[in-house]
Amino acid sequence: MRRFLTDRARRAVAASLRAATRPAPPCPAAPARALSRPPPSPASAMASYMARAMSTSAASAPPVSLDTINPKVLEFKYAVRGEIVTHAQNLEDELHKNPESLPFDEILYCNIGNPHSLGQQPVTFFREVLSLCDHPALLDKSETHALYSSDAIERAWQILDKIPGRATGAYSHSQGIKGLRDEIAAGIAARDGFHASGDNIFLTDGASPAVHMMMQLLIRSEKDGILCPLPQYPLYSASITLHGGSFVPYYLDEETGWGLEVDELKKQLDEARSKGITVRALVVINPGNPTGQVLAEENQKKIVEFCKNEGLVLLADEVYQENIYDEDKKFHSFKKIARSMGYTDDDLPLVSFQSVSKGYHGECGKRGGYMEVTGFNADVREQIYKVASVNLCSNVSGQILSSLIMNPPKAGDESYESFMVERDGILSSLARRAKALEEAFNSLEGITCNKAEGAMYLFPRLHLPQKAIGAAQAAGAAPDAYYALRLLQATGIVVVPGSGFGQAPGTYHFRCTILPQEDKIPAIISRFKEFHEKFMDEYRDGSPASSKTESVEDKTGSASDKTAGSGDKTVSGSDKTETGGD
Repeated sequence: MRRFLTDRARRAVAASLRAATRPAPPCPAAPARALSRPPPSPASAMASYMARAMSTSAASAPPVSLDTINPKVLEFKYAVRGEIVTHAQNLEDELHKNPESLPFDEILYCNIGNPHSLGQQPVTFFREVLSLCDHPALLDKSETHALYSSDAIERAWQILDKIPGRATGAYSHSQGIKGLRDEIAAGIAARDGFHASGDNIFLTDGASPAVHMMMQLLIRSEKDGILCPLPQYPLYSASITLHGGSFVPYYLDEETGWGLEVDELKKQLDEARSKGITVRALVVINPGNPTGQVLAEENQKKIVEFCKNEGLVLLADEVYQENIYDEDKKFHSFKKIARSMGYTDDDLPLVSFQSVSKGYHGECGKRGGYMEVTGFNADVREQIYKVASVNLCSNVSGQILSSLIMNPPKAGDESYESFMVERDGILSSLARRAKALEEAFNSLEGITCNKAEGAMYLFPRLHLPQKAIGAAQAAGAAPDAYYALRLLQATGIVVVPGSGFGQAPGTYHFRCTILPQEDKIPAIISRFKEFHEKFMDEYRDGSPASSKTESVEDKTGSASDKTAGSGDKTVSGSDKTETGGD
């Protein structure tokens, strides 16, 4: 635009100069005052024209555009709510307008860990306590005792006594209500067998703001890096990018059930340091998202030792700690592991994240969560509190719910038996759904799928024919994104391409939740199977490339991996980062 205006101005000035050299026609004598005004010089004429042109351009241009917003916002993508989900929402609108217009009658959102949106019911005890806290007048009504369990009423009174003014609609302490933090600390201590303090708890609107707070604290420039797994929960790559740091990936080993090897951590750490990056922290997601693995205790000990020896902050994402489906696996918090090894706050800076959105409760919309911060000195903790204070406080309903999930009904309470029926019913159903989907995926040509030991997802690997990869490249899409879009258009099933989470170069995956209600799983499997068989037949290239034991590698190494970790192993905040979701 500026070049166009400059050229236009030059042409206008040139025209005026040519006009000035032509003989002027006779004209009446000008007044003396006019004769005394000198003609404008070419330079001043151009300056005047440019000023008017630029003023007009500035007035017509929008004050905010893609060219003027923070470039870091443009640098990452959010695949879980990205193009495929947007397309799904458009198809859903089309179905509402014309139910017969598509080859399916509903959109099945298997893209995001949002249990209640897919029919999971809230836990009764939690909702009873929340409703009583939000409307304390109910506690004074006689009929309340017929509608609510006695322990829910008692717990509501206990919680309200901890809230200044018993006002759930008022701001709280920026770190969270002290009495609720103490309840959470007591729950942590009961879980781990080691002391926990409410002073170390920061209540947040879900786990995500806590992660952002730690990135704000740790990242000073693009020379600061954070070690993160690939595949990863893309909150981390997005947050690192937004805060201007460097994403330093380490690969989970798919062949060993998405194992986390300390040798791989050391390799990536050394490589990052060789590039001048100061690695500040290690992110570990346990149980894994999107991969569903549960770390063994001995493996966790090696990770703790690695962080201590290398001077790294350990950021432990433990939001799926209740979601364990393998009878041979058990959740151990990293804090428990560190304390059992004899390490104290003086030995290891450790931040553990928990959320009300996952587990058996699935209260995503309540936006409750916390981080337990240990191993930081008083000066640094003061700065963390300052960052928390900018947001004033997290929502109080979420704070209450966070305290409840860490201190649910106990044996002898009126609600205990019904609570356990609800809790165990949800978790056992999730385990059955995970097994059914895993077996279905593994029965199909061109798909292999590791067992879901925990969390809420499966992450099957696609062994695509070369013709399918070529068709995706011709369409300008990652092969797994191309597959996911075709799946949506044919079946209404929404999954997230593996390229949205990061994956080893030349491999393709998709993430599928296990959250649709159990009675819908057979229909999902049937739709998926029919689509996949037709897709493989359509792109079959007459070679064993689509066998379950071989994958077809992308020979160009470009279209298949639009992720952090597809090319250079250390990705700075200035590079594009494609992300998924929770």
